[in-house]
Amino acid sequence: TGQHGRTISRKRDLGSLGLCVLDASTLNYSTRLKWFVICFVSGILCSILGTALLFLPNGTKLFAVFYTLGNLAALSSTCFLMGPVKQLKRMFEPTRLIATCVVLLCLILTLCAVFWWQKKGLAIIFCILQFLAMTW
Repeated sequence: TGQHGRTISRKRDLGSLGLCVLDASTLNYSTRLKWFVICFVSGILCSILGTALLFLPNGTKLFAVFYTLGNLAALSSTCFLMGPVKQLKRMFEPTRLIATCVVLLCLILTLCAVFWWQKKGLAIIFCILQFLAMTW
């Protein structure tokens, strides 16, 4: 019973930890709305800045980074409206699963293409795929 008791105790600890995380993320509506706007506008500005930097020498790396950060900020902005757990549940619903996987994969592949593979054209293609998957 010693091992079984410790397992039950760990499950209780993890359960209470989950409740603490949910309680810590509980914000009033006006705070959620403010942070949504901040993240969303920051995401748009990062994407615009990245696009402007594309035309500079070696601007492809900056474009890929800022465009990806912009999409991450825009994506995370909705976490403030509905909460992170509900956001994740909705993202991985069967009707959104493919789009979610494509977005997450393209976010990673964009940075891989520009930093590790040194393929600027491929990075731009992945940014376009990010955009298409986000609007899907």
